[in-house]
Amino acid sequence: MYMSSDHSIPESKPSNPKRSEVPVNDTWDLTSLFESDAAWMLALAEFEKEIAGFKQFSGRLGESAQVLAACLDFDVKLDRLGERLGTYAFLKTTEDQSNSDYQGLVARYQNLATKAGQAASFVRPEILSIPQDRMETLLAEPCLQPYKLVLERINRFRKHTLSQPEENLLAMQGEMAQTASKAFRQLNDADLKFGVVTNENGQAIELTNASFSSFLLSPNRDVRKRAFHQYYQQFAAHENTLSATLAGSIHGEAYYAKARNYESARASSLFADNVPESVYDNLISAVHKHLPAVHRYFDMRKRKMGLTDIHHYDTYVPILAAQQAHHTWDQAIDVVIQSLSPLGAEYCQVLENGLRGRWCDRYPNQGKQSGAFSCGTYDADPYILMNYKPSVLNDVFTLTHEAGHSMHSYYSAANQPFQYYNYTIFVAEVASTFNEQLLAHHMIQHANSKEEKAAIINHEIDSIRATVVRQTMFAEFEKITHAMAESGEPLTVASFKDVYGKLLSQYFGPEFVIDEQLALECFRIPHFYRGFYVYKYATGLSAAIALSRRVLEGGATELSDYLGFLKGGCSKDPLDLLRGAGVDMTKPEPVETALIQFGKLVDQLDELI
Repeated sequence: MYMSSDHSIPESKPSNPKRSEVPVNDTWDLTSLFESDAAWMLALAEFEKEIAGFKQFSGRLGESAQVLAACLDFDVKLDRLGERLGTYAFLKTTEDQSNSDYQGLVARYQNLATKAGQAASFVRPEILSIPQDRMETLLAEPCLQPYKLVLERINRFRKHTLSQPEENLLAMQGEMAQTASKAFRQLNDADLKFGVVTNENGQAIELTNASFSSFLLSPNRDVRKRAFHQYYQQFAAHENTLSATLAGSIHGEAYYAKARNYESARASSLFADNVPESVYDNLISAVHKHLPAVHRYFDMRKRKMGLTDIHHYDTYVPILAAQQAHHTWDQAIDVVIQSLSPLGAEYCQVLENGLRGRWCDRYPNQGKQSGAFSCGTYDADPYILMNYKPSVLNDVFTLTHEAGHSMHSYYSAANQPFQYYNYTIFVAEVASTFNEQLLAHHMIQHANSKEEKAAIINHEIDSIRATVVRQTMFAEFEKITHAMAESGEPLTVASFKDVYGKLLSQYFGPEFVIDEQLALECFRIPHFYRGFYVYKYATGLSAAIALSRRVLEGGATELSDYLGFLKGGCSKDPLDLLRGAGVDMTKPEPVETALIQFGKLVDQLDELI
C-alpha cells in the first residue's frame, strides 16, 4: 500500500493490499456519518419506524398551509436520515466490493427506501391537485416560506401532469420503458466478444470495452489500428440489432414527451432545469464557428506525429512521449492547494485539512471500486474515493477534480437548508473542471522544461476537445435523430450512419480520414440511451473555463461571485446560479471563450514542439 509520507520518502508499500492491511490514515473516516455499523443499524430501525408517519398527511395537503408545511418538514427529516444511511452503506461497499456484509446493508436500506418512496408517493400528485388559486393562497403563509421554491418547482409541472389513471398507466410502463437501454447494456457489456490483440510489448490482451481505450493509447500505430478495426467488427456484425435498440430508445423518449404535452423530447428533457432550448442551440452554433481551430489541431497532431494521414485511432495517444512525474500524496496536495490559492484562504484551508485528514480513501486495495468520485452529504464530510498512483500525473488532476465537487458540496451544505443544498447535474461539473483549469494554469506557469509545459498544454487541449467539442457532436446527433423520429422519418442502420457520418466529417475536418467503421460509433455511446444529457458536459466545462479566467484575471468581486455560486446549492435555477457567478449560458460567449482558449493552446503547443 502506498503510504502518505513526507516529501523525501517515496511510497513503497505493496500496490494492492487487502483492505485489512491498509493503514488507517490512508482511509476515509466515516464517523461523521455513523460511529459504527451498530449505530447504522439503530438508525435504520428508526428510519423504518418513521415511514408510517406519512399516513397522517395523506389526503390533507390542501387543508391548510400548516398541514402542508408539516408534511414537508417530515419528508425532509426522513430524507436527511435516509441520505446518511444510504451514503454510509454505499461507501462501505466501495472499500471492498467482495464484502457481502456491506452489500447486505445496501440491500436493507434500498428495501426500506423503496417503502418510504411508496409511502410518500401521494405527496407530489396531491400538491399538484390543489387548485392554482388555492396554492397561491397557501404560499402566502409564513410557514411555507422555507418551501416556496420547492412548491413552485413542483407547480411548474402542472401542465405536464396527467389525470391519476393516466399517471398510473405511465407508471406501470416504467420497467418496460427501460428495455432498450437494458438490451444495449447486456449486448455491449456481456454478449459482444472482441477477441485478443497483441500489444506493443508482444503480450496478448483481451480486447474489451475497457481495454479498447488503453490500446488507443499505444505508441505503436499498428496496435492502435488493429484494435480499432477488430473492435468495430463486432458492432458491424450487430448493427441491425443495435440500430433497432437505439431507435426504440429514441421513440420511447418521444412518446413520453408527447404523452405529457411537451413540444418535443428535447423540450421535455430541458424542462426540469428550466433551460431554454436556445442554450443547446447556441452551444452547437458556437462549436461550429470554431471548428477550424479543431481541424488545425488535428493537422498539427498529424505533423508532429510524423503521419502521412490521420485517423480516429491516432487522436488519443499523446503527441509527446509520456513525461515522467512523481507526486506523493502530500506533494499532490501541495500542488493542488497552491493552484487553488486564487480561491482564497478559507477555501484552501478547509480543503487542505480534508485532504491531509481523512476525507479521502486514497489508494487501491483488493476489491476496491475502481476510478474516483466525490460523495457529498448534508450532515457529513464530503468524501472522496481515489485510487491514487504517485507516478500518474492525471491522478493529480483527478484529485483536484473530485476536490472541486467536494468543496461545492461543503459550501452548499453550509449555506443552504437541506431542501436546497443538492446542486443539479447541469452545474455539477463546473466546480470540478474549474479546479482542473486552475491546476493546469499553475502547472504550465511552473513547468520545469519545455517538454513538461507542452505535455500539460496537450492535456488541456485534449480535455477541451473531448468535453466541449466531442460532447457537442454527440448533442447534435441527439437533436437530429430525435427530430427525425418526431417528424416520422425512419430511424434505420442507414439513416443513423448517414447522420453520424456527416457529423464526423464536419467535426474532424476535410483532411481527416474517416474510416467507414467509425460511423458505427453512434451505436456504442451509452449516453445516447438517455437522451439530451451529454450537452451538460460541454456547457459545464465552457462555464468553468470562462469563470476560471474571470477569477484569475479579476479581484475580490469576481471571487465573491464564484464562491456565491458554490454556496448556492439548488436555491436558484442552474442558469441563474451561473449568471450570479458571472457567466450567462444563454449567450454563446462562454462557449466561445472556451474555444478561443483552445485555439490559443493549439498555437502554443505548435510553437513548443
